Amino acid sequence: MSAPKFHDIVAFDELENGIIRPFSVAGQSVVLVRDGDAVYALEGRCPHKDAPMEQGAFCHTAEGEGVVVCPWHKAVFAVVDGALKEPVALDPLKSFPVELRDGRVWVGTAPQERAVPDAKQSDEHVLILGAGAAGVTAAVTLRQEGFAGTITMVTEEKDLPYDRTALSKTVLLGDGSSARAPALREEEYYQAHDINVVHACLRSFDPTSKMATLTNDVELFGDHVLIATGSIPRPLNLPGDTLEGVFALHREHDAEVIAARVQDDHAVTIIGAGFVGLEVASLLRQRGVGVTIITPTNVPLERHLGREIGTRLRQLHEENGVAFVSDAHVVKIYGEQRAEGVELSDGMRLPAAFILFGAGVVPASEPVVGLERDDEGAVIVDERMQAAPGVYAAGDVSATRYGEKTYRIEHWRHAQAQGRQAALSMMGHMGRLPMPWFWTQQFGKKIEVLGWGESFDAVHLKGDIRGFHFLATYTQGGKAVAMAGAGHAAELAKAAVDFEAFLHEEV
Repeated sequence: MSAPKFHDIVAFDELENGIIRPFSVAGQSVVLVRDGDAVYALEGRCPHKDAPMEQGAFCHTAEGEGVVVCPWHKAVFAVVDGALKEPVALDPLKSFPVELRDGRVWVGTAPQERAVPDAKQSDEHVLILGAGAAGVTAAVTLRQEGFAGTITMVTEEKDLPYDRTALSKTVLLGDGSSARAPALREEEYYQAHDINVVHACLRSFDPTSKMATLTNDVELFGDHVLIATGSIPRPLNLPGDTLEGVFALHREHDAEVIAARVQDDHAVTIIGAGFVGLEVASLLRQRGVGVTIITPTNVPLERHLGREIGTRLRQLHEENGVAFVSDAHVVKIYGEQRAEGVELSDGMRLPAAFILFGAGVVPASEPVVGLERDDEGAVIVDERMQAAPGVYAAGDVSATRYGEKTYRIEHWRHAQAQGRQAALSMMGHMGRLPMPWFWTQQFGKKIEVLGWGESFDAVHLKGDIRGFHFLATYTQGGKAVAMAGAGHAAELAKAAVDFEAFLHEEV
């Protein structure tokens, strides 16, 4: 084997400690990170969505490990070798060899080979009930960590697991033929890594026997079982809510039908002004569709973001032609063969080509018996994602103990983090469940939120809310419990890795 080729890139003294710098090495996008006397070279683009890593952040975890964080979706990688530490990415960053010669930094052109973990637990079977963010991440993590046993993943959807976040962020901009969410993994991946994907519905699961029964009467056993069945839309319970033309944007099929049928001159009514409802309103308005949102509150997302940011979001929507009705609620969806509009509590009728409702979701836990639940029916898990011996739960179907309370976090990255933690627990590793982070994209403006959803009594704002370039810290009794921001990707990346350390650094 020939020796790797190295290129002289930069003087060591030109690299500022802790700052990510982009370079090109033989046509390859690379970032350099100086950590004290050491320099590391990593792939310059995140393997998840190709985000430029130099816009992210370098910092240290609470355990002292140096990491780089993706600016867009907060995937975390070890700076030493690019190993994946936290999602949303499912793959590590490539790392490149570095040599220091006479005060200069030389970087090799060929990526360093990654150590292959020893094969483990070859006689065991992991059964994953659900194939969303949590389920797929668990399966991928098991194989990356050397699990050599059998993996079976059950999904009730017709297609391979896909990126559900795209449904309310990009998919509706397409027509019926292009309204597809990207697959989390292509079919070849599941074949190459011997992950058996079963397309069937779950009828029941008994945690004592660890036996799942599918609706086709097939029974499946797992030495380790992950319940990752997700959630289902909370029913409207309104007259007419079963008419054709009433949708909850929850699955890819919903997006396919809406994108295929909606026309630019249509008027659509959205019931609810949560994150999904507002994101859908943004997409439809960008297609020219008329949008009216029916919401019980004047300030959308006030409970999550506070009054000032919620008010600015409503202004953003109104500036782009979205109408809000907050002084009346829907009492009926009217129509003969299909929905034709909504009737409000003040007697007004609003015609609509489609009705979309965002009344939230409830855990899809009905087939599961014999486990501790929260008030909504979510399966309660500990810090290892364990609900009972050998039984784990992750994603929307789970509620995590944090402090003295349990929290159900209905967001993509947290579901992935839980799935990863469950997989590590099955293999005897502890891991670490990060503070939940999520984002919303509306009319080209991105807001990031970090926190467990705890209540707050004050919001401390810095920056320009009007221009969507701000940081907000939420406190309860003087203690910081959450953050939100726009235009501050690097700061929120550091906070996502170690919230307490970031707050201390900012003081």
